Amino acid sequence: MLSHFGINNLQNNIKGPLTFFKINKGLGPLIFISVIILIISLSIAISVGAVQISTGTVWGVIINKLYPETFEPLWNKGREAIVWNVRFPRSLLAIIVGSGLAIVGASLQAVTRNPLADPHLLGISSGGAFGAILALLHTGLFIGLLTVPLMAFLGALVATSIVLGVSRFTASTSADRLVLVGVAVSFIIMAGANILIFLGDHRATHTVVFWMLGGLGFAQWDHLIYPLATLFLCSMWLFLKTDILNAMTVGDETATTLGIRVENFRLIVFTICALITGVMVAFSGMIGFIGLMVPHVVRMIVGGNYLRVLPVSALFGAILLLWADITARTIMAPEDMPIGIVTGLVGGVFFVWLLRRKF
Repeated sequence: MLSHFGINNLQNNIKGPLTFFKINKGLGPLIFISVIILIISLSIAISVGAVQISTGTVWGVIINKLYPETFEPLWNKGREAIVWNVRFPRSLLAIIVGSGLAIVGASLQAVTRNPLADPHLLGISSGGAFGAILALLHTGLFIGLLTVPLMAFLGALVATSIVLGVSRFTASTSADRLVLVGVAVSFIIMAGANILIFLGDHRATHTVVFWMLGGLGFAQWDHLIYPLATLFLCSMWLFLKTDILNAMTVGDETATTLGIRVENFRLIVFTICALITGVMVAFSGMIGFIGLMVPHVVRMIVGGNYLRVLPVSALFGAILLLWADITARTIMAPEDMPIGIVTGLVGGVFFVWLLRRKF
């Protein structure tokens, strides 16, 4: 397990955030290339669709919106509306959600020492979906736009607590058995979510079912601040705790000897991951396997040090979800395929490959 996480020297891994630039010497080119790929992917994501829009028009519209009258508009109002009001916020939401789910997956794999841990397999996404469905179909938006994210977070937190409680009750603390507990709890919670759909307003059922399959079509500028703020605050906290995350990958006993309160830290990380997952699920629906795939790919490239794993995972997750959205919008154009279908197909193949490698 230790070799899987790339931890060959504990002394080199247990370092504070002040050593970031020293440890990440040589990582700059990878970050730079990833950012360039992300920008190119963003351009393509905004350009392609039922209505093809040139890259020049895309960036012309964006720059003119940010800095009015920079360019003389050579495009009509319809294309401007498509770029600014539809595709740009949708693509930004894909970047936010992809980064968030990848960071959550990497963090969960560290504190559980489980290479299969991710918000989807551990039931966190299912809990978030349950809370969001409860808000959408039954309780109503009793505190406005914050109702769905709040209920999704509470659902994700409850699901996390259930998984941890059941794993302790059944003594299923090993890597393999913890995933089995998560899958079992996920099935139970989704059964409850389906009951809520069955008992809810049938006029809204189609929308909710489509949302459960994952999608970014409801992205709006007014809503982006909530997932963005959640991702920024939570990821900053995790970045500051990378030294502890490194220690947790080695084992509870080693982390304890280093003065880390293992149970408290694990509980805090689970809570933060539940918050990120709940908010992302509230705005994008259930999108699986991003948190499983991306950290594995990143560790194969940069090693197991979380000072490197977290930022690169955020970039790779954003790029992967952007391309999943591009595929979902173009493969059956003009129909909009749920993005969860694309990530599910790719993630399933990756999961089989991961089992083949015996991680």
